[in-house]
Amino acid sequence: AYTDALIAALQLTSASGTVTDQDGNSYTYLTYADQVWTVKNAEMKTYRDGTDILQVQDEDLYDKTIGAWAYYDDNPTKGKLYNWYAVMGIHDDDDDTQNKEFAPEGWHVPTHAEWTELENYLILAGYNYDDTTTLNKIAQAMASTTGWNTSTTDGAPGYDQNSNNSSGFNALPVGYILTNVSLGEGSSAIFWSSTENENSSSNEAWKFNLNANNTKVYYNADDIKKRFGYSVRFVRDE
Repeated sequence: AYTDALIAALQLTSASGTVTDQDGNSYTYLTYADQVWTVKNAEMKTYRDGTDILQVQDEDLYDKTIGAWAYYDDNPTKGKLYNWYAVMGIHDDDDDTQNKEFAPEGWHVPTHAEWTELENYLILAGYNYDDTTTLNKIAQAMASTTGWNTSTTDGAPGYDQNSNNSSGFNALPVGYILTNVSLGEGSSAIFWSSTENENSSSNEAWKFNLNANNTKVYYNADDIKKRFGYSVRFVRDE
């Protein structure tokens, strides 16, 4: 996890603070160039107006076409994973009902373009594990210092976890929920974007992914279904 010492060091070049969501959960945020990001996964059980987000068991999440969340492996000590409908505030089956707001006031779920902007900033700012400023080798810099499966790939989150998280982003490998099961704890940190995949069916939206064995972060929308459960971060409104 990120530490007070790390946050203090990053404040030398990056404005830091905390924001509180509608349920009273507090999130540290950091500034990356022109963007301000929370560096803790979303934990809310309600939308911004206090309406409950539907809680389900992990095996039931895929059955929902409205906003819902589940604990990984149905274990309350583990993280909350949300489907894309929750991210977009789609709280009922009525197409004429106005969507809710998911993020706290003044914040939003990042778009695909905002994730890309963060990636590009970190590369150019020297966060690649080998100190280069081209190509994408930032996974180690974004990954938490604990929790990853061991890897033999230099620069991957699982290789030398004490060297992780130089950016302070603290991506935790809490896993994900697919059609009927929780998977990937220790190997994957996956985050929703708010952007649909314009080149595919309406079932798909873009995600941002770190893997224990990969030096790069990557995006995917090929077979990424909106009913799956992933983690969520927030970006401050401009």
